[in-house]
Amino acid sequence: MSIFSNLTAEQFETIGQELDVIRNREMADLGEEDATYIRTLIKRQRRLEVAGRGLLMAGFLPPAWLAGVACLSASKILDNMEIGHNVMHGQYDWMGDPAINSKVFDWDNTCTNTAWKQTHNFEHHTFTNVLDKDHDIGYGILRMSEDQEWEPRFLFNPILAGILATFFQHFVAIQSLKLEDYLIYKTKTKEEVKAEFKPTWKKMRKQLVKDYLLFPALAGPFAPFVFAGNMAANVARNLWSSQVIYNGHFPEEVEQFPESVIENETRGQWYVRQLLGSANFEGGRLMHVMSGNLSFQIEHHLFPDLPAHRYARIAPEVRAICEKHGLPYNTGSFVKQSLSVWKRIFKLSLPSKTEGGSKKGPLNGLRAKVVSLTREPESQTRKAA
Repeated sequence: MSIFSNLTAEQFETIGQELDVIRNREMADLGEEDATYIRTLIKRQRRLEVAGRGLLMAGFLPPAWLAGVACLSASKILDNMEIGHNVMHGQYDWMGDPAINSKVFDWDNTCTNTAWKQTHNFEHHTFTNVLDKDHDIGYGILRMSEDQEWEPRFLFNPILAGILATFFQHFVAIQSLKLEDYLIYKTKTKEEVKAEFKPTWKKMRKQLVKDYLLFPALAGPFAPFVFAGNMAANVARNLWSSQVIYNGHFPEEVEQFPESVIENETRGQWYVRQLLGSANFEGGRLMHVMSGNLSFQIEHHLFPDLPAHRYARIAPEVRAICEKHGLPYNTGSFVKQSLSVWKRIFKLSLPSKTEGGSKKGPLNGLRAKVVSLTREPESQTRKAA
């Protein structure tokens, strides 16, 4: 049974207050340090991109081609993880700089700003790990919960997880379409899918033309080297970013919740759900930067609009609060969390060992307890920051 069901309303309130102290202190401290950090990072990312694309033009020399792929991969990872993801969370809106404003920022990815903020900022961060509300639980493709009824298609869980990782930017782009409603459950029409896909295809087409037509054309006779280099950089970015995200959400100890949990959910209960529904992984400064500081996924889920480079300094305080209240703080090495994720993916590809093929996990005991808690209503707008 989840520890969530053992906490009293007073404990939830206390935990919420203690985490609010951290949030309010850090938000009040935003200033030049944060502005310098993000601007410096953007400059370095752009230099890496220029260097990478330039080296790929000399791709007939193997060392130059490999260096070009490395630079362009790093550029795309930084643009997506530490810059794009965090900027679109509004972490730097307070600066008043239109170039890094969440409303208009455009990243080197096939997903539109609007679609990303709907599926990620709102749906995922508001309803983190709530079954049938958080589409990131399996992305409509994978079985990632024992409370998901098993279907024969889930036998391909590991293969589909690999395909999802390889083409991650494209799956992220079409996530908002919820294609399973059209292809599997037949609750969406073809016309609806076409209408929703138009802005997504416009963005996808722009990215495909840039990487696979424009820059190869500029390379003239060396176009094949540039084409292959761009493809390699995109795949490297996709594999890295997907595993970072898998590690923050899918290790075996990460919990999932029934919809009843969010009925009249208080701020303290929302905080605890984020703690139990997230996982960190450990590493050095370079690991944190290249993961967009999503190596601190717990802190990110607690404070999604706080500049992510601050997560490392507040993590010990968050961990201390968890220890004080008997809450788990799920962390481990990158390898440990990755192995846990893939163990879960393989395990859930098979029917659960109960009659009917769907094992009901710890959520059952949680439902009755959660519904009985006395809570004060609170607007959900507090969560979508």
